[in-house]
Formats: sequence, C-alpha cells, structure tokens
Amino acid sequence: MLELGTKFLLAYFVGSIMGSLVVGYFRGGVDIRTMGSGNAGSTNALRTQGWVFALGVIAIDVGKGAAAAGFIPGLSLPYIAEDPYISRTWLMLCCAAASVIGHVWPIGQHFKGGKGAATLMGTLAVIAPILIFPVLLVWAWFLVMFGYVGLATMAASVGVPIYLLVTRFPEDQPLTIYALVLAGFMVFSHRINIQRMRAGTEPRNTRLMIFRRSRSN
Repeated sequence: MLELGTKFLLAYFVGSIMGSLVVGYFRGGVDIRTMGSGNAGSTNALRTQGWVFALGVIAIDVGKGAAAAGFIPGLSLPYIAEDPYISRTWLMLCCAAASVIGHVWPIGQHFKGGKGAATLMGTLAVIAPILIFPVLLVWAWFLVMFGYVGLATMAASVGVPIYLLVTRFPEDQPLTIYALVLAGFMVFSHRINIQRMRAGTEPRNTRLMIFRRSRSN
C-alpha cells in the first residue's frame, strides 16, 4: 500500500501543475483565471488568449496525464519496494485518475483548477490509445451539432464506458471501471456548465455549428 499511496500522491502533484499558469508565466505573467470564465483550463485559454496559448496549455495538460499513467507507475523510488500485492494495471489506473484529480483540484491553487478533459485524454493515450479516435469523433460531432464545448466533452467522456461495456466487458473490467468513474467525474467537474446551459448563459460557438449554418442558407 505504501507504493500505491506514494505514487498516487506523485501523480496528483504532477496533475496539479497547471498548463495555463506555466504558459502564462512565459507570456509575461498572464493569468487566465482572472479572465473569461475564470477557469484554468484550455477552453478558457482559447477564448481569452487564442490558439497558440491554448495549444501550449493542452500540450502540458495532456502530457502530465500521459506521464502519470505511463511513467510514474514504473518509477523506482528510494526506500519504497515494489508491492507484489498491488496489480500493475490498477496502479497505473490509480495514478492516471490521480493526475486528473490533481488538475481539477490542484493543491497549490487552492483546489481551483480546470475541468480535467485534456489530462484525461493524456491518460487514455497511454492506457488505451485505440480509444482516442472515437473519443475525438464523438467530441467533434457534439461540438458541430450543438456548439457547446462542455457538452461535447461530457458526451465524449460518457461515450467511453458505454463503448467499453458493449465491446470489451468483462474482459477489460479495470479499464471499464476507470472509464465509468472518470466519466462521472467529468460530468461533475462540468456541473457549472450544465447550470449555465439550463439557464441559457453558456458560451456557444455557433461558427462551428456547420449543420445549423447549412439549414439557414
């Protein structure tokens, strides 16, 4: 349990490194938490700072998820032996989840971070890269149909466990459980977006709604 607890914490701290603050530091101290929606994630970075800034944020946030899932579980730590009773698969999944939690609730930022979508994608790129294309496909479809980034993210997250339950369960039970838990966490982290959509105040990118444009022409 010592190995699991230590590596979980390491992954959490890696997840707590906010890409928007790192990129903002090198851009002269830009803090997007004081702009737009006040969120530290890539969507608010795109809305307030543009594509270049947002791509830098995404690269860091995806990278830390990939590092937490792919590097930390196999890390040799001084004075902490490998626990033979801990499944390597579950250790990887726990570290992956910890990085997403760290992004949403970063200890150094008073537990106010982003929504966790990019970091979750980074973990999936290591754990199950075959899922990346269908996830992006669902995300893009919801975005062009409805124009809400938050809705597209939630739909893509929920689509992963549904796909796994239909095609790879019970053979891939650990991954399915991970996907179910993280899908619920994604919905929870987007709860403010849900409230704003219900109130009609959620920002909507109508320029990307290509089907709506074609009907209006």
